Order: sequence, then C-alpha cells, then structure tokens
Amino acid sequence: MNDPRHADALHTPQASAAPVVRDLASLLDALHASAAQRDLEGGHAAQEKQWIADAGLLTLAVPREFGGLGARWPDIYETVRKIAQVDSALAHLLGFTCLQVVSVNVWGNPEQRARFLSGTVENRWWWGNAVNPLDTRLIATASGDGGYLLDGQKGFCSGTRGSQMMTVSAQDPVTGKPVFGVLPTTREGITVHEDWNPIGQRQTDSGSVSFVRVKLEPHEVMERPDTPHASLRTLISQLVLTNLFVGIAQGALDEARAYVTQHGKAWIYSGVDKATDDPYLIQRFGEMRLQAVSAEALATRAAWLLDDAWQRGAALSPETRAQVALATSEAKIVAHRAALDVSEQLFDACGARATHAPLALDRFWRNARVHTLHDPLDYRVRDVGRYALTGTLPEVSLYT
Repeated sequence: MNDPRHADALHTPQASAAPVVRDLASLLDALHASAAQRDLEGGHAAQEKQWIADAGLLTLAVPREFGGLGARWPDIYETVRKIAQVDSALAHLLGFTCLQVVSVNVWGNPEQRARFLSGTVENRWWWGNAVNPLDTRLIATASGDGGYLLDGQKGFCSGTRGSQMMTVSAQDPVTGKPVFGVLPTTREGITVHEDWNPIGQRQTDSGSVSFVRVKLEPHEVMERPDTPHASLRTLISQLVLTNLFVGIAQGALDEARAYVTQHGKAWIYSGVDKATDDPYLIQRFGEMRLQAVSAEALATRAAWLLDDAWQRGAALSPETRAQVALATSEAKIVAHRAALDVSEQLFDACGARATHAPLALDRFWRNARVHTLHDPLDYRVRDVGRYALTGTLPEVSLYT
C-alpha cells in the first residue's frame, strides 16, 4: 500500500499562496501532521477545511459547464479515499459536500443548477446536510407564494457547522409529502448546535440544527424527480461511506507499518532479531493488506459502474441502476469489514506500547465503528445473498 501523501499533485488556479495546500500531496501531509491531536481535541477543523477549499477540491463534483472540475466518479472517490487514509472525518466532509452538489444537480431546475453550482465555484462554498430522511421533526408550512416556513429540528447534519449553504428536507403536514430545498446556513432562524460528541469521526460537524420560522424561498424549493438517474444520489452517498471505510483500512495499515518499522521489537521467542523478520508478523501484515486491497478493488469497480450509469442520464434503465446498487452493497460490505478488522489488527501488529493515548492510533477503529453503524450490514448481506441465490436485484430504497 503506497503512502497516500505520495499521491499525484492536484493543482488548481484558485489555490492559496500558502504552499502547504498547493496540491493534494502536500494537503495530505498537512492533515496527517495534526490528525492525532485534532482527533483527541474534537471540535471544528476550520483551518484544515480552509486548506481543502484552497486546494480546489470543493468543486470536484460541479459540472464543467458551471466552472467546476467535473471529475469522474472514480477520481472523486479516490480523492476522498486518500484523505480518509490520514483523516476520515475531513474526508467525510468533502464527500458530503460533493453529495450536496449532486443533490442540486439532480433535484434542481436549470435556474437552480446555474445559481447554486456556479455559486459553489465562485464562492468556494462548503455544503451542509439537513436531509436525514428518517428524521421527520422538521415541519414545512406552505407560505402561499410557493415557498415554506420551516420549524423544528434535524439531527446528524453532517458538515453543517462552518458551511455556507445547506440542503434540507422537511415534512409538509397538509400533503404528507417531503419538501426539499437549499438555503444559506446563516439565514435568520437557523441555529447550528455544537452537540456532536461521538467516540469517532469527531470533526465531521454532524450536530443538530434548529429551525424557527425559517423562510424557504420559492426559488430555493427543489422537486425531487422519481427517475433512475436521480435515485443515483443514494448510491453516491453510499459510495462516499464505502470509500471512507477503505481509506480507514489503508490508513490503519500505513500507520501499523510505520510504527513497526520504526519502533517494533522482535518477540523474545521469535528467533529473529528484527520485528520485520517475524514470520507471524509478516503473515498478519499480509492478511491486513489483502483486506485493504480487496476493499479498494470492489470500491473502484462500483465507482466505474456508477460513473457509467451517471453518464447515461435520462436513458438510465432501472435494471442498470440496480446493478450499480448491487455492486455498491458488495463493496460496502467488504470495506466495512476491512475497516474494522484492519484497524483492530493494528494493535496486534504494533503491541502494547502502541496504546499510548497521545498516539491516538485507536482513532482508526473508533472512526470505523461510528461510520459502519450508518445502516445495518446484515440487510446488505441479505440483498447480496438474494441476488446470489435467485438473481433478484436490490430495490430502490433510502439506502440502496
């Protein structure tokens, strides 16, 4: 596994004069240098988010017609994965900004796409997420002009703290249908709470948001089309998480190797002088690498299938979309297991001294454990098993 900090440079004409953020490789170096300390402290990584913005990465998913990089999905996910190797919380923030950009792209009308996607490029907006479909506490009351007043709360609002724009979903009690929209995070009546305090992914700014008579203007209301292409948004979201898992597994392997080669001591009964010559340790690293590269391979395969489906646009068939859903679940299952297992085996490989708290090597397992609870693994295995046994493809849902 190559060190992610040796990645190819990603230059941007909008890069800051500060040399630390002129390319992806130096960005990874900068994030890695402070990752352990920031994990211990939690809170909001304002400076590091600025570095990501300065590196031009906020426009990865913005189509070129609106001034963005218009990157292919395998390239977007590779970038997310490389950042996740050194800091999965900030990788999550970048991945979810790309997801909200996609939300505008597939839910917005031509005027909304032009306004908000061009605005992302011109203003380098970070996007927050208040769309959590299982949280129906936010109520949308029609205001009579095509807009709504929003009242209530949303939880698990990843990236909202420190963002400039957010996507939002609410319930219309009259129609019983959801309302989707986009609005500035700083609009009057919005309060972003600093109440995110999990055991891992501590800097994803995923606290709750309160809304008190917040005006959602008519031009900010988006209509969610019921098409196979629009439903790819769900799979884009799932592959963000999948690549976070892959990056965590790769990052844990990188840290284990660095620790063992620098500080490892041969076990007294091993019969070798150096830890790196211990046959059991070599075996363990082999198993860890197999898990990491298997996860990466399936994630890359799913990304290319997604990219092909995305390029088909309105011509995308339900069956082809379902094939992407199956590949996404297959990749996510393997990546889920790899992230947890490799981040735990890190300690078996490194030994007792690696539990020294300031090293924060447990952050990989904690980050993996928090994110792998996003939706139950068993139901994904069920979907894959149904296909393997009967050829039945996954149906469209909130998670597939």
